[in-house]
Amino acid sequence: MKLGIRVLLGYFLIVGLAGVFIQRVFLAEVKPAVRQAMEDTLVDTANILAELAADDMKQNRIADGNFANRVREYGHRDINAKIWGFRKTTLDYRIYVTDLKGIVLFDSTGRAVGQDYSRRNDVYLTLQGNYGVRSTRDVDNDERTTVMHVAAPIIDNGKMIGVLTVAKPNNTLQPAISQSERTILRWGGLLLVLSLAVGLVVTLWISRSLGALQRYARAVSVGERAQPPTKGASEIVELGRALETMRQKLEGKQYVEQYIHSLTHEMKSPLAAIQGAAELLDEDLPEAQRRRFAHNIRNQSQRLAELIEKMLALAAIEHRQTLENIVTIDTGKLLEDLVTLLEPRLRQAQVTLQIDNASQLPALRGELFLLRQALLNLLENAIDFAPPASVVTVRAESDAAGMVTLVVTDNGPGIPDYALARVFERFYSLPRPHSNEKSTGLGLCFVQQVAQLHHGTITLSNRSNGGAEARLSLPVAQA
Repeated sequence: MKLGIRVLLGYFLIVGLAGVFIQRVFLAEVKPAVRQAMEDTLVDTANILAELAADDMKQNRIADGNFANRVREYGHRDINAKIWGFRKTTLDYRIYVTDLKGIVLFDSTGRAVGQDYSRRNDVYLTLQGNYGVRSTRDVDNDERTTVMHVAAPIIDNGKMIGVLTVAKPNNTLQPAISQSERTILRWGGLLLVLSLAVGLVVTLWISRSLGALQRYARAVSVGERAQPPTKGASEIVELGRALETMRQKLEGKQYVEQYIHSLTHEMKSPLAAIQGAAELLDEDLPEAQRRRFAHNIRNQSQRLAELIEKMLALAAIEHRQTLENIVTIDTGKLLEDLVTLLEPRLRQAQVTLQIDNASQLPALRGELFLLRQALLNLLENAIDFAPPASVVTVRAESDAAGMVTLVVTDNGPGIPDYALARVFERFYSLPRPHSNEKSTGLGLCFVQQVAQLHHGTITLSNRSNGGAEARLSLPVAQA
């Protein structure tokens, strides 16, 4: 089965199930909502009528007084009302009044006078000082015959003297409920059809884009000349461009050639120095010269080892797409550990490393090993270019975007203008001012890769008052 068909069927299934579920939820809510509205109206009606019945109840004339007569006249009114498309021709309220013992003194239907309603919830709860309501079936096992009863106390001078109940059959609301259910089903069905139509269009659009990308991939796999898709979903077009770029790099072996060329070029100088010193050692030389040439061999061997080690580390991180061992990092402690590690080098260079507010530096989130190595590279660079008796400073700056910038500054000669654009190039290095020696040229390139892997940035620039400034921006760990 093609991907487009699977996507379409999956979309139909999800939309269909969602539509059915939403309709069932709405339908399940219609009836309770309508009955809640009716109960709210009955509460108001019961309390108004309780006030109107208070005088007759106080005078023991509730069964034949003015209130009773008015209620009986209410039952004989002719009604012909059109309510939201429904015709109403009957008045459905039943009203009855009980005394404090729960005995029915008045019933608008006349069928319960003299009966004991004290155990009916509407009367019982009201006599207890609570809200009295009940819904009872007139015919057992027939949900359609339920009647809602809402009671209110009859009060005289702050004292309860009776209970008035207003009742109304729930089936009088059925026409409105049925109409609401039909409306929900009708519009729900229409929305479902529209959703499925939109899903069909989107699926066809995606399928065409994927088909174009598939044809391009097949052409490339058999060695044919082909261009990636330029129309369709933007993500698929971008994927096609990325595949084309990758194809070009793989076919031209650009990546491998660049590494081999750079590595062999950088290895020529130390290998030539080692070879020259070794040849001289074969001759009969004074002991001082022999020690000097042996020292040169050790230095160049160390440089080769460092070059290979850093090259492997850079190659490993350049091929990574995501972070792996992510932890919350105490920035202050990390810098203090690096100070301890660099202490011999600082003493040799006669440079002081100062960390501003180490205890207040915000925590970082990332891979400890990579960030530790990146900061170590920046600090080593600053120490190499700092003059004796100077200070290398580390401070932190935060912004509203949730980033913290670690700023490393020195008081050295700064970066020549011609080198500013190349400092992050692989194998590019400037001579150190004290020894005129160069590094492997891989340290800053490694820092740049670490920053990008952590969704951060690294910049290197000259300070206005002299020296260089490296700014490593990284995301702050969320509290």
